[in-house]
Amino acid sequence: MPTPPAKSHGRLSIKATQKPRELLQSTPDIAGAWKAKVLTLYPEMFPGVLGHSLTGRALQEGRWGLEPIDIRLFARGKHRNVDDTPAGGGAGMVLRADVLGRAIDFADNGQRRDDWPLVYLSPRGKPFTQQMAQRFSKARGITLLCGRFEGVDERVLEARQVEEVSLGDFVLTGGEIAAQALIDAAVRLLPDVLGNAESIEAESFSSGLLEHPHYTRPAEWEGRSIPGVLTSGHHAKVAAWRQEQSEALTKSRRPDLWAAYQQRIKPKK
Repeated sequence: MPTPPAKSHGRLSIKATQKPRELLQSTPDIAGAWKAKVLTLYPEMFPGVLGHSLTGRALQEGRWGLEPIDIRLFARGKHRNVDDTPAGGGAGMVLRADVLGRAIDFADNGQRRDDWPLVYLSPRGKPFTQQMAQRFSKARGITLLCGRFEGVDERVLEARQVEEVSLGDFVLTGGEIAAQALIDAAVRLLPDVLGNAESIEAESFSSGLLEHPHYTRPAEWEGRSIPGVLTSGHHAKVAAWRQEQSEALTKSRRPDLWAAYQQRIKPKK
């Protein structure tokens, strides 16, 4: 019994279905809305967590669009193979350059890399940062390539000018979880998604420091009280306390960020 088609992801945004390649058409863009295209072997994984909370609401309201694209639709031949054994031998399989090249060309639709970055989620990529999320959110959209198996043929990364990005020094079974994390980080920076611009300006990494601790009611919990300065009503003292806490946390937990911050605020001679 065939699997029924998946529900649409956001206004005017659909999942790639099992149609012949010649009938495939790119999903129309929502006028002025940021869009994420995801090249994956598992399009049914989307929207996943992105369909919930603020990102999910913004998706349904058409503030951004999501288009999962099934890489398997671009395979050819009798067996429609998307991968093959590594040249030179070794364990695992590698996603083929010809299949990925066709999938990327379909997703590109004539977009320039400056306007529409193409990113491969890879452990060997540049570390993903808040600044990178800001750059992606200011583009018209982004195309993400989710790897599987041992990775992808290097030639397609070179030929299609693919930017490699890593979420950290660890390995996942595929790029789909990493793609959702990257999309979430970019979408929350879009206008009117969070609804409070101040929360973006004050959060971790925006100033180069980790965010200060937060407290709320009850005033006392299990013998622990809210720091008195936060209930003093003295805004300048609250701001100074938060700055001190951010600096102390950054210095103890992220020496790399602390060193960069110190260098940035160092007076120029």
